[in-house]
Parts: sequence; C-alpha cells; structure tokens
Amino acid sequence: MAQQRERLPNRRIGETFELEVAGATVGRFPDGRLGEIFLSNHKSNSAADTNARDSAIVCSIALQCGADVDSIRRALSRDSYGHATGPLGVVLDRLADNHKAPDDEIPFD
Repeated sequence: MAQQRERLPNRRIGETFELEVAGATVGRFPDGRLGEIFLSNHKSNSAADTNARDSAIVCSIALQCGADVDSIRRALSRDSYGHATGPLGVVLDRLADNHKAPDDEIPFD
C-alpha cells in the first residue's frame, strides 16, 4: 500500500543557496521538516541540469511520502573520502551539517 503524500502549504519556509555548479532552494513543512528541494545547474538545459532537477523532484516526492531524509542522504554516491559526488548529496550534507551539534559525527556506512 502506498504512503499518502503530504503536500506542503502554499506559503512555507524556504532557503536558497548557491553551490559550486548549481543553485538550490529547499522548502520546509510548518514543523521544520524538509519537504522539497529544487536544484538547477548553471548550464541550463544541459544533461547535468536535467539530472539535478530530476533528482530533486524524486527526492521531494519521497520526502512528502514519508521517506527519511538521512536515509536518502546516506544512500547517495560518495567519493573515497565520504564526500557527496552529486548536487543532491551536497545539498543534503550541507543541511545536515547546519543542524548538527559541533561534536556530532555523521558516519558514512
């Protein structure tokens, strides 16, 4: 049985920031949970732009259907140092870093 999708309100908390090669905007539910991500690549209509946008759409739908953001973040591609290799992973890592205590560690399983 499919999880019921929880829609975000029309007016919601949002945050926009720039990455090295992409722009990102995140939207949150009224309780502060992450509910949507918008990504764009600086080369509009390129394959990288399409991949960034599509990954953000799928992640947003998953979050609205109850998926755990940390599970999504940990499942994304990483390099040998544990750094995210795609824009969605970079955004989710940045958000996780902004919400952890200084002594917290995020293990990469």
